[in-house]
Amino acid sequence: MTALQEERTDEDLKDLAERAGRDLEDASALEILRWAAETFGGKFCVTSSMEDAVVAHLASRAFPGDRRVDVVFLDTGYHFPETIGTRDAVEAVMDVNVITLTPRRTVAEQDAEFGPRLHDRDPDQCCAMRKVQPLEEGLTAYDAWATGLRRDESPTRANTPVVGWDEKRRKVKISPIARWTQDDVDAYVAEHGVLTNPLLTDGYASVGCAPCTRRVLAGEDARAGRWSGRSKTECGLHG
Repeated sequence: MTALQEERTDEDLKDLAERAGRDLEDASALEILRWAAETFGGKFCVTSSMEDAVVAHLASRAFPGDRRVDVVFLDTGYHFPETIGTRDAVEAVMDVNVITLTPRRTVAEQDAEFGPRLHDRDPDQCCAMRKVQPLEEGLTAYDAWATGLRRDESPTRANTPVVGWDEKRRKVKISPIARWTQDDVDAYVAEHGVLTNPLLTDGYASVGCAPCTRRVLAGEDARAGRWSGRSKTECGLHG
């Protein structure tokens, strides 16, 4: 039975994730993604915030030439124009299948129901409706998903496994560049001419929704520009 045909239980997937996390800890990002392609086939996708297209590019190299990997993008309605432009460029020039997910409510509908600028008053609720819920619904068809999480990005990500178990969604979660540094990312982008969000050259080290993202200052970590002035450090997609 091939990876495309095989049906696995949650326990099967959890055991698979835990074994792979140990076995692939020292593997290269491309090797990890080749394992994902062989193991999950069409039940695997890459999620991308369109900060850059590094993981999408890696995955496109890992999949057989006759198949395009799904790259899932969350259009929250609050993105910078540069982020939407990066998504459109990735769709146009890369050998991937870009899938755009949207929240159940438009920004206008959310404003009408919960009041304007919910992101300022209750950013957790805003993220839950505009990011977490759409992703959970969009990942239904997959057994495994890949992220661009890196251990060096922030203390909350320091223990990110290259392959782990997403308990909340009951899926295998793959972070093929978890062991990379920013220098590794920059070197890969330069070597392969990978698309990146123009905001990364305009003082932004991490790109999220426009109302909740600022440029970082010298000496700050890459995530300092997200929800600045708040204790919030994650949108809820990763824990």
